[in-house]
This record gives sequence, C-alpha cells and structure tokens, in this order.
Amino acid sequence: MNKKQFKILGIGLAAGLVNGLFGSGGGTLIVPALVFLLNLDDYKAHATAISIILPLSIISVLIYYRHNIVKLNIAFIVALGGMLGSFLGAKLLNKVPVNILRKIFGSFIIFAAIRMLIK
Repeated sequence: MNKKQFKILGIGLAAGLVNGLFGSGGGTLIVPALVFLLNLDDYKAHATAISIILPLSIISVLIYYRHNIVKLNIAFIVALGGMLGSFLGAKLLNKVPVNILRKIFGSFIIFAAIRMLIK
C-alpha cells in the first residue's frame, strides 16, 4: 500500500469512527481531509464526501436500529426535508465561489462546536 492509499484509508477509518460515535459528522472531517491531505478541489471534496457518507450512515443506522434507538417517525420526516435540501444544495454547489463555500462551511463547523461546548 502506497502513502496516498494509506492516507485515504486513514481518512475513511476516522470518518467511519466519527460517524458511528456521533451519528453523523463524517463530512466535517472528510471534506477538510480531502482538500488538505489529498489536494482535491473543494467542489470535488464536497461531492466525494457525500458519496462516502452514504455507506457509513447505512452501517450506523442498521446498528442503531438493531439497538432500538432510532425514532423512525422523526427520521422519516427529517429525511424528506433532507432530500429536498440535498437536491437544492447539490444544484447550488458549483454556483457558490470556493472562498464563500469555505467560509460558510467553516462557520458552520465553528458554530456547531461552540454550541456543543456551551450546552
């Protein structure tokens, strides 16, 4: 295994661990890792992260469901809104300049971190 493949596997391992522990959040790790460790451009990193998160989330939700900790009534309604939001976000991704995309993404991560530390 070469150095790049080792980095890619490490990114996947870290993202899977974060996804499994926190129920999500792999994208907040995957996107910066793809940009800064693998030199992917931002648009490709965001799009690639989505394709990585899907199988991670499927595995996590199956385990959560098996342990009876999924609120299906809430998950279904949020998923409907999420599908609409995903469609709109995917259509907008290439229209948002990279510098603005980074600021929005970084601000979201900082806001979420501060909120979690306070609560």
